[in-house]
Amino acid sequence: MSMPYYVSPEQLMKDRADFARKGIARGRSVVTVQFADGVLFVSENPSQALHKVSEIYDRIAFAAVGRYNEFENLRIAGVRLADMRGYAYDRRDVTGRGLANAYAQTLGTIFSSGGEKPYEVELFVAEIGDRAEDDQIYRLTYDGQVADEHRYAVMGGAADVVAAHLKDHYVEGASLADAIALAVSALGHSESGDRVIPAEDLEVAVLDRTRVQPRKFRRIRGQALLDLLGDRGPETPSAPTDDDSTPGAAPTVPGASDDPRDPTDTVSGSTPPLEDPVTGESTTGQATPVERPAPGPTPGPASGPAQPGGEPPIAP
Repeated sequence: MSMPYYVSPEQLMKDRADFARKGIARGRSVVTVQFADGVLFVSENPSQALHKVSEIYDRIAFAAVGRYNEFENLRIAGVRLADMRGYAYDRRDVTGRGLANAYAQTLGTIFSSGGEKPYEVELFVAEIGDRAEDDQIYRLTYDGQVADEHRYAVMGGAADVVAAHLKDHYVEGASLADAIALAVSALGHSESGDRVIPAEDLEVAVLDRTRVQPRKFRRIRGQALLDLLGDRGPETPSAPTDDDSTPGAAPTVPGASDDPRDPTDTVSGSTPPLEDPVTGESTTGQATPVERPAPGPTPGPASGPAQPGGEPPIAP
């Protein structure tokens, strides 16, 4: 009788933690910064369809990094929980702390369970108050730990390098334009040198307490984002990553092909007419010369001479 393979609980948890950390580090960073009028979220996200930053409730926002399908399930669960609690009780009963605790329980249960792999995600849950002192930012890790962040926070990618840049340049009570400039420069900062991230590769959203609507979440994109960024110099294309939420595959050029035998004309986009395999004439009625082999006798097998017509000899 074979003995079951034994792994100590300490080693099992270490392996699961290493697995989750490696998956999260492959993605692009998400930065959250407190400014005078609320909380700012900035991420390098070339995808226009997959969002890393979203709204949960009136004054609550959600940001994540890691596997898109996993943190999207968490986002949907948070929206449903907030809607049910606000409908059953009161909208004021929906708080960022309550959602952070619910997420912590879910992530902790998944991480400690041996039946499935841990989630490769980290989350931000932010809530703004009537004053800057009442703003709250919670950071949740893959294993369900909750940390209360202040002023700024970074998760995913090269978080240590980005956080060091924010620590050196952060200013309390900055304007929205200054906060965006700081966050974008921090995302483009690296040990090998700084780069300018294109505006179309940025996902920017804020919780703005100055809005008169009950819903304080809004996205900043297009010309409004360009006006806030100002002149930053020549832009640097982003490098591909393995993050599921922001695929890093290079865009394909319409009409181009990697196959040198592709008959498509990459300049005009037209395709040469098809040819008849027998006559060599094109379908448009124009004859196209076709190379044919020179006529000659068909070689027969070594057992005898070839018969007339090129047919093989018949064995007696």
